[in-house]
Amino acid sequence: MKLGLQLGYWGAGPTPGAAELVAEADRAGFDAVFAAESWGSDAFTPLAWWGSATERVRLGTSVAQLSARAPTACAMHALTLDHLSGGRAILGLGVSGPQVVEGWYGAPFGKPLARTREYVSIIRQVLAREAPVRGDGPHYPLPYHGPGAEGLGKPLRSIVHPLRSDLPIWLGAEGPRNVALAAEIADGWLAIYYSPRLAGMYNSWLDEGFARPGARRGRADFEVAASASVVITDDPATAIDRLRPVVALYAGGMGAQSRNFHADLFVRMGYGSVVEEIGRLFRSGRKEEAAAAVPDEMVTETAIIGSAAEVRDQIAVWEKAGVTMLLVHCWEVGQIRALADAVLAPN
Repeated sequence: MKLGLQLGYWGAGPTPGAAELVAEADRAGFDAVFAAESWGSDAFTPLAWWGSATERVRLGTSVAQLSARAPTACAMHALTLDHLSGGRAILGLGVSGPQVVEGWYGAPFGKPLARTREYVSIIRQVLAREAPVRGDGPHYPLPYHGPGAEGLGKPLRSIVHPLRSDLPIWLGAEGPRNVALAAEIADGWLAIYYSPRLAGMYNSWLDEGFARPGARRGRADFEVAASASVVITDDPATAIDRLRPVVALYAGGMGAQSRNFHADLFVRMGYGSVVEEIGRLFRSGRKEEAAAAVPDEMVTETAIIGSAAEVRDQIAVWEKAGVTMLLVHCWEVGQIRALADAVLAPN
């Protein structure tokens, strides 16, 4: 099992102590460091800034939002980071949700699967640098000949020669069709709130994508990176209590009442009535009550909590389910060291 450090996105300001966390992850044997974006900090700049002091870890976006930048602009970010890091970039992409896409980026959310397919196709053209880039689909036409165009656009090829034409592209995906698309066109799947209990369901979605004509990879060389809170502790009850507000936020507050992809994940796990209650409380501003409504098992099903030995045993279950990397939040250097000792050191 590989470990990835998830820096996430910033709150009111930069993540305190992030430089030290990234440096320790590099020293401790973590495979990768990831940064995210929502509607504040971006995903690429922290990787370039804090990643400049690293030597080994891969640097990934988890995730860069499609609507934040044109696919060619995204490819520019990725190939630049890949050159500066000596070939350590991972481009993690995701569609976000309609509240962010339409409310923050001022773009339509519709046809997310078709948009993703076109977006990835254009990025791969940029990275291959075999010919001037063209986009024949309706979402990202290149050259652009729509309203307001002067008709002077022409296909272009990147001035910079990408360091790797096969720079890995991973997709953040939550539903069955999106996960299957990741298996078909990407190099990895970024999974949030993964439950090993549902591994059979997830693997059936992945297998559907692997079986499609022209699928890029198969099970053997496809990465599954699951976000998980991994806490080594002799006080699991306190750790669970600390995680309840985060679960309540994602299940009840990260999305519209009629469309919350994170809530859908927990519904698939069998927590439909609980999710409905959490959402009702969260939307009415009763966030503490919403957190209190999160049952222990809703936390522990998607997290790994316990002693070092218990954590190792649970990680073996996740690995057997098909997870190749745990993407973890760590806010103290000591947590990184303890995880490396428990997970990466020989038993």
